[in-house]
Amino acid sequence: MDWTALIFDILKILGGLIVGALLGFFIAKKYMEKYMRENPPINEQMIRALMMQMGRTPSQKQVNQMMNQMTKHMK
Repeated sequence: MDWTALIFDILKILGGLIVGALLGFFIAKKYMEKYMRENPPINEQMIRALMMQMGRTPSQKQVNQMMNQMTKHMK
């Protein structure tokens, strides 16, 4: 039995798994960033509706402040 060939084969398999995991992580990260940019989880209409449900009539300034807080928190 050739031990060096066996060790080399095991290292190739482990290296392939590590490279695949890293590549998959970065592709998934890039995809999720693009998805969140195109489909933000909350927008101005949602904030306005939420504040109106709480019994407040929001001004545009308040809505902008909430949006700025949300985008700052998401980064």
